[in-house]
Amino acid sequence: MNNKTIILLLVGIGILAAMVLYIGPGKIESALKNANPLYIALAVVIQFIIYGMWTQRWSITIHSLKISIKRRHVFPMLMVGLAVNNITPSARGGGEPVRAYMLGKYTKAPMENAFATVIADRGLDTFPFVLLAILTIIFSVSFLSLPEWIVFALIVSLVILIVVFIIILIMSINEAVGQRITLWLVGLVKRFSKNKHFEIERKALEAMNGFQSSMRIMIRDRRVLMYGLPLSFLIWFMEIIRVYVVFASFGTPVSLWVIAAVFVIATLIGLIPLLPGGVGAVDGMMIILYSAAGVPPSISAAATIVERLISFWMTSFIGIGMLPYVGSNVLEKFSDKF
Repeated sequence: MNNKTIILLLVGIGILAAMVLYIGPGKIESALKNANPLYIALAVVIQFIIYGMWTQRWSITIHSLKISIKRRHVFPMLMVGLAVNNITPSARGGGEPVRAYMLGKYTKAPMENAFATVIADRGLDTFPFVLLAILTIIFSVSFLSLPEWIVFALIVSLVILIVVFIIILIMSINEAVGQRITLWLVGLVKRFSKNKHFEIERKALEAMNGFQSSMRIMIRDRRVLMYGLPLSFLIWFMEIIRVYVVFASFGTPVSLWVIAAVFVIATLIGLIPLLPGGVGAVDGMMIILYSAAGVPPSISAAATIVERLISFWMTSFIGIGMLPYVGSNVLEKFSDKF
């Protein structure tokens, strides 16, 4: 990680620490001591089940392009990509090029094919999230009495997410649009590069054509939608259940609708490319929203800390630990992102 990322990460941790001090470290510590370890262990097990489902979903898009790789090799690549998403302030998208690079390098598949599998995987994840986000915003406005600025920010974030998703989708399957956007991007490169512009343009168009061909193959493959999409809905449901189990460990059952609302809001905040993984901002917003929903602040803070330790920090450490398996030099290719 470069100095900027480290500083931003420390800023996020500082925000969380300030909130803990405001609530009272003693109250939070007392809540943590009373937590049921069996429920927390169950939440960890659920998280590993989610890892398995993420691996399976990416494997579906990989195998639709006849890229030969076993799931046990997909898993470490996935975890490294998730860790990169968590440690880079890049709207949780910094790990996708890393995933594509690792897949292409390991399988010798064309880079545009490898990248297409990652984009398709993110697309399958976006469908249920958008639906859940719309329902969540309606629920939040009706029952959580959120300030107008938060509601406005949520709607704007969701609209931006939908627009970006539609643009990428059209770009992926429409040859004319894909070429126009590619040539526009090449035009930007020309302003800052002295390399052979004709060669850059040719390679960019070739890569886009290969990417679009791969996307069309996956769209025609019924297994991608028949198995990948339901799996994505199940993954989001399991994420909400994991949070529910964490709260149950504190003897404070929370409505699944409230958890879904807070989870979606926190995820949208985490997409803002300011702090790595939304550290501090996401944690703070979760504590505030759970407290607004009637959960005691000390329980809100304790549950949020445990939840983030499982979903964010455990994922990050596992991904970093997987680096020797996939090749520790893989991040050197993307060192400017960290």
